[in-house]
Amino acid sequence: MAIIKMSAINRKLMESITDKMFNKAEIECLIREFYLLLGEQSAHAKAVPGLDRGKFRSMLHHEFNITDDMIMDGVFRTFDKDNDGFLSVKEWIAGMSVFLRGTFDEKIKYCFTVYDLNNDGYISRDEMFHLLKNSLTSQPNEDDPDEGIKDLVEITLKKMDHDHDGKLSLLDFVTAVKEENLLLEAFGPCLPDLTAIYTFEEHVFKEEEQ
Repeated sequence: MAIIKMSAINRKLMESITDKMFNKAEIECLIREFYLLLGEQSAHAKAVPGLDRGKFRSMLHHEFNITDDMIMDGVFRTFDKDNDGFLSVKEWIAGMSVFLRGTFDEKIKYCFTVYDLNNDGYISRDEMFHLLKNSLTSQPNEDDPDEGIKDLVEITLKKMDHDHDGKLSLLDFVTAVKEENLLLEAFGPCLPDLTAIYTFEEHVFKEEEQ
């Protein structure tokens, strides 16, 4: 595979990016990967609008085996801070910092944002229902499969809704997850497993040693 060399523009960009989770060499590799995903051979930053939702979803699918449509869109939303429909290089690196190496607190906030489908600051009953229905397989012999999901939503609310307002705020979610870590991905897998992280980093950061 051809190696994309860092242009003067990208070297300047790299120098402007600092991240507590990645060193400079790793940031350079992530910038290179960004342009590879775009399909740009020359890596001229000004010629590229950014990484779109489709290319990002394809990357999540193939590199991290995340395939749920709602979850993939939620992950894209957590990366796309300015909500313009494209990921800039800085958004890509900041997002991957949490996605690959985030602290537990960062991952809690990340998962909450993924599950907050309408981005209103709460995970509602309706959002829980759709997320759980999407990620769970209903029993075919049930008269009303949705009833089982609705029951699960009520059980989840009883456990996680600390202020009893019928929806989950970030504070509710943080409190519940810190009490029981397994609730971090309660509404569907949205973080990469350790094997996927290792494989991705081995692939992307291999240029670091050259």
